[in-house]
Amino acid sequence: MKAAVIVFPGSNCDRDMKVAIEQSLGTPAHMVWHGDSDLPDVDLIAIPGGFSYGDYLRCGAIAGNSPIMREVVKRAASGTPVLAVCNGFQIATETGMLPGALLRNANQKFICKDVDLKVVGENKRFSGAFASGQVVRFPVAHHDGNYFADDETLARLEGEGLVAFKYADANGEVSDATNINGSRNNIAGIYNEAGNILGLMPHPERLISEQLGGTDGKLFFDNLVNSLN
Repeated sequence: MKAAVIVFPGSNCDRDMKVAIEQSLGTPAHMVWHGDSDLPDVDLIAIPGGFSYGDYLRCGAIAGNSPIMREVVKRAASGTPVLAVCNGFQIATETGMLPGALLRNANQKFICKDVDLKVVGENKRFSGAFASGQVVRFPVAHHDGNYFADDETLARLEGEGLVAFKYADANGEVSDATNINGSRNNIAGIYNEAGNILGLMPHPERLISEQLGGTDGKLFFDNLVNSLN
């Protein structure tokens, strides 16, 4: 199995993503510069977090028009799995790979902490390490993580099982009190209709060992890699 991590000016989680993937994969991941137009033949594409282009104009808007993203969109449409985390989630919505948009946090503040997430939609590739309804813990670090979609899109996401994770408490209770950024329906991550793209605001790559505070992220990446082998 081969994987690629897309790198933009302002990315700051690209190497964390590389380490997390390689720890589970056992072989090096390709680091692909945003200005490239060619993408290696890979089985997984990761769009990492950070602040591409300094979040100028709108988070992910400039990065979404980078040359490499045209190829990423094509590969995703042909079925290549894409993991889009934080700024990557923003870029995925900007390119139309995922519906909705990520808006400014409701409290207008940058949020950086570990959060509890309830596993909602079943997807063996991305959430197969966890049972439906299970609570996992990943860190967040974002200023624009407030997921928005219109009522029709929201109903479709919920009805078709395309909501991946929701902000919850340690007992799996989803409520206004656990909605850290104002996201509609407490949504922290979604899948596309084909199930080969996951957009996720929290960072599983930041919790891949006990030395980092937990291993839920390692379970996530181990399952992802094993599902593609």
